[in-house]
Amino acid sequence: MIKFLDLYKQDKNLHKSILNKIDKLFKKGDFILGNEVSSFEKNFSKFSGSKYAIGCANGTDALTMALSSLDLPRNSEVIIPAMTYCSTAFSVLKANLKPVLVDTDFLKSTISINELKKKISKKTKVILPVHLYGSVANLTEIKKIIGNKKIYLIDDCAQAHGAFEEISNKRSKKKIGSIADISCFSLYPGKNLGAYGDAGIITTNNKNFYNKLRKLRNLGSEKKFIHELVGYNSRLDTIQAIVLNAKLKNLSKYNLQRQKIAKYYNQNIINSKITKINYSKYCVFHQYIILVKDRARLIKIFKKKKISFGFHYPYAINQLRVFKDYFKNKRYKNAEKLAKESISLPIDPNLSSQKIKFITKTLNEF
Repeated sequence: MIKFLDLYKQDKNLHKSILNKIDKLFKKGDFILGNEVSSFEKNFSKFSGSKYAIGCANGTDALTMALSSLDLPRNSEVIIPAMTYCSTAFSVLKANLKPVLVDTDFLKSTISINELKKKISKKTKVILPVHLYGSVANLTEIKKIIGNKKIYLIDDCAQAHGAFEEISNKRSKKKIGSIADISCFSLYPGKNLGAYGDAGIITTNNKNFYNKLRKLRNLGSEKKFIHELVGYNSRLDTIQAIVLNAKLKNLSKYNLQRQKIAKYYNQNIINSKITKINYSKYCVFHQYIILVKDRARLIKIFKKKKISFGFHYPYAINQLRVFKDYFKNKRYKNAEKLAKESISLPIDPNLSSQKIKFITKTLNEF
């Protein structure tokens, strides 16, 4: 059986040190927002190239609190891509704002810049691109579009830990998490950097946002019983911070492995029935997606050959049942094509070359 992601194998060499630290934590007892949380926030801030980082309970809360921190008028418009996980859209609604969908580019997973320009209105207060599959949206171009307009840039980095944006005119690159006004990361177990439960983190270079988000994640409080804001109960617990601090050390190495596997797939999957999508230059390949017309037949072959697979995601946002009436009669052809034809291949950084070749051979014979 080829697993989609083998977390046990990936983290096996860390288990002893993690358990030793948890044992010490049991004696100390600082289970919520303990010293390891502060340590992880500093380490992740340094890793992402941002000035500040705020741990929280999960990626959805990260997005919701980031939007709430802006104090926008109710039903202000937030532009998001039509292809993303439901959390991106839910966070907009939970912050009492209005999601506006924009299609992705053809054969790309990121928001279309041309379509984005058409959707900006006087009500637009936030542009919220998603670095889907670890492929980076064009933040530099989005910032140019924003210009002097009173529009915030918040990016959903749930699948882009360690990714860079190419700054082509300067022949340089900049780390995701350090570019937008506020950046939001999920640390769900299956992410490139994942906890052993729910967790999230927010980064920013703005001290005012930092101070406000620290209060928002802790019921509006910095000091016990002193509540200055209507906040959330969204704290990163110390056990997860211990796990994340340990795993952060391996993140760059494992991202490099993902990139090597993706390069092999790019060069060696050769089948006219399979369409490969285009990823950004410094993509970290949280997922590797291919498109196939007859997806049902490929699924049968994968099951027979015991190759695990995934869907990211089988529905565009406008196709989700919960939004049946919200985006009624609206179509987003590129996002819907990804939903209908995409299948996610195993890209576990510990996949052996033998297994990668077996997956590729299976695809070429499909």
